[in-house]
Amino acid sequence: MKRTRPSTLISVALVAAVAGFALDAALTSRALPVVVLSPALGLTLIGIGVALVLMAMPIRRHARGTATRPVDAFYATRVVVLAKASSLCGALFGGFTLGGLVYLLSRSVVPALGSVLPSVIAVVGGLVLLVCALVAERMCTVPPRDDDQDDQDAPGEHGGTTVL
Repeated sequence: MKRTRPSTLISVALVAAVAGFALDAALTSRALPVVVLSPALGLTLIGIGVALVLMAMPIRRHARGTATRPVDAFYATRVVVLAKASSLCGALFGGFTLGGLVYLLSRSVVPALGSVLPSVIAVVGGLVLLVCALVAERMCTVPPRDDDQDDQDAPGEHGGTTVL
């Protein structure tokens, strides 16, 4: 499995930011309230990110050769897939909320702190989830073996492969 590409994450975040901005603009044009997310969303995203890194630690120990017990291959696969999905979700949530926050701050009327603070917490939560997911994905890679470095013309990635 290949690592998550930064271009994919940037694309998802940009599309989500445009969608968040457009949604708030459309709601405002119809005299409806803008979307204000709960602060619990940002805190939940942070918690998921921390839990993901903690789930990847046994795999990292096994990849480094310091583990006392073997790691189940299905567990490692689930953690890697969860890390990839979490990085996309972090970009999606962070980008969408950032678009709404930019819309709120671009208005001529200064928004209330009750509208801005939850959005800031959600953006930070999305970024923390994104970073934790990328760290967990990196923790689930196996360093190249010595015999892999001797075989330079073999097809595939060099510099470590994902535990799958």
